Amino acid sequence: MSEAADTFPSKVDAWLAALLLASALLVLAAVVGTWPRQAGLAHAALLVAMLAVGAGLPLWVLAATGYRVDQDALAIRGGPFRWRIPLRDIRVVEPSRSWLSSPALSLDRLRIRHGRAGQVLVSPRDRQAFVQALRRRNPCVQVEGF
Repeated sequence: MSEAADTFPSKVDAWLAALLLASALLVLAAVVGTWPRQAGLAHAALLVAMLAVGAGLPLWVLAATGYRVDQDALAIRGGPFRWRIPLRDIRVVEPSRSWLSSPALSLDRLRIRHGRAGQVLVSPRDRQAFVQALRRRNPCVQVEGF
């Protein structure tokens, strides 16, 4: 019988949430401010595309960043972006405050080293439960710095 997946939302730093919201509002204001009264179809389509990417993407990332530990993999979602790391490939989990780009909405992060030289930074709201879920499914995972 397979064990149910554990789901962990990302911790969100207030400053990052404000930055993402402000960027979406800025794009919205720019598009609305430049919308011509007599827009041609191509121009309107371009402005709608700019709005979807420029405002939609930050909001999507803010609303849908999280992590799922299932029977055999760690599934990471950051808006439209997705990663899947086999649990057997995860070697080390350690705290990090790195600013590197990652599917993490907080600087209170965990560095997950996997494979030969791979790594990903995540920021689960409940770090302890996240690490326990990884260790429960892969006891070989080394946990450092806690």
